[in-house]
Amino acid sequence: MERLLFIDGCVSQRGPESRTRALAEAFLSAFRETRPEAEIETVRLEELGLKPFTPAALDERDALASIGAFDAPVFDLARQFRRADRIVAAAPFWDLSFPAVMRTYIEHISACGLCYHYEHDGCHGDCGAERLAYLTTGGDFEKPESLGVLYWKQLAAMFGVPRFDYVFAGGLDVDPSKAPELMDAACEQARALGRDF
Repeated sequence: MERLLFIDGCVSQRGPESRTRALAEAFLSAFRETRPEAEIETVRLEELGLKPFTPAALDERDALASIGAFDAPVFDLARQFRRADRIVAAAPFWDLSFPAVMRTYIEHISACGLCYHYEHDGCHGDCGAERLAYLTTGGDFEKPESLGVLYWKQLAAMFGVPRFDYVFAGGLDVDPSKAPELMDAACEQARALGRDF
């Protein structure tokens, strides 16, 4: 059975009115309509209680990796990420990238020897996903250097995921009267991506 991993980083003071969540729901509903047989695994980042790695915790993880003990609990999220067929991550555009909880999640899935490895010519990805999409919303307009998008694009390459797509619903706080129109257009983009994913 095909497996879609949804990384839910929709952290918002708006709660259920989260604009990023609306974008994610547009994508997921279209994906479900097109692939009703697919399994969707959701990782709700706010519920995980993840903490950044300390040097001691990294040493411990590296020691486990050095003996191939990738079944240890510290690798649970990395194993889940590695086995996904398709991946979609969603988070708001905060402080030029995304909320800290998403960065901490990325630390946990970036397990050398499991999700990627090194050879003489550099880093090679070991994940099985065919596609990775990133969905984000921001008060300002998208810029070429929008770091959240670039970060996930480079992560996709590092993990060996051949295709990267994204939807950026930007400019939502520039003129609040235009926000509904901008969100409608972005949600339609997300639905189109979900149908094709």
